[in-house]
Amino acid sequence: MVRRHRRERRQRVRKSAQIQLADFDRYEFYQKSVQSPEEDVLFLERVYRELKGRDPAHLREDFCGAFALSCAWVRLQDHYRASGIDNDPDPLDYGKTHYLAQLSQDERDRLVLSEQDVLEGPLPGADLVCALNFSYFCFKQRPVLLRYFRSVYASLNEGGLLFLDCFGGSKCCEPNEEETEYEDEQFSYFWDQDSFDPVTNFAQFYIHFKRYGEKKREKVFSYDWRMWSIPELRDLLTEAGFSRTHVYWEGNDEDGEGNGEYSRVSEGEPCEAWVAYIVAEK
Repeated sequence: MVRRHRRERRQRVRKSAQIQLADFDRYEFYQKSVQSPEEDVLFLERVYRELKGRDPAHLREDFCGAFALSCAWVRLQDHYRASGIDNDPDPLDYGKTHYLAQLSQDERDRLVLSEQDVLEGPLPGADLVCALNFSYFCFKQRPVLLRYFRSVYASLNEGGLLFLDCFGGSKCCEPNEEETEYEDEQFSYFWDQDSFDPVTNFAQFYIHFKRYGEKKREKVFSYDWRMWSIPELRDLLTEAGFSRTHVYWEGNDEDGEGNGEYSRVSEGEPCEAWVAYIVAEK
């Protein structure tokens, strides 16, 4: 999906190279171009400490896919536990083969996976719950998203936090396609917004990949979403029972690009494309 840091959107100059072609692994390319689990868990830990004044222990990763974040969480501290929830067996099986196998026995013992719909309970209790990579945008109707938020609220431990990421900006209100080249890995990542309906805020997105020397692989991942705004989400979270919500906005580097560092704000910036976190307190 769209990368979390705007700084990563800068197009890179491609180097010519001889390429050894291998079988295409879409989850490997997704992880290289979209995810940063080791950085993300540090952000989750920092914000929890900032808001609660103590360390969390149990993370639940909803819509976990191949659960790279959960693996990074149990590696972070030797007492941290994680639960991963997803209703698609394909990425879960991939994660078990490629990520879970790399953990120590103790780390594996602290990670529990469930193949289930996040709307169907009961869900494991946790100190913090994450729905990242904009996965909850699949809930296109307000009552359904409110049902999910209420379910999360009920499952959180006392004083727990829900972490969401979201994105928007004027560039997201029209079809567009953006290419980022990863010269060291010798491939290009394409984030393709195929459509946007301003009446419903429904939008269709695709991820394409192209390895150097090969044809472009179209629609490797597909997302049929509703573009939820920050005010809509905060209103829904309050209605679901959360006591407070906070917005964490990305800072800028000296060139005016995103620096990957997020701080709590009361106002944002009118960027063409932005990514932010919403953190809700039980």
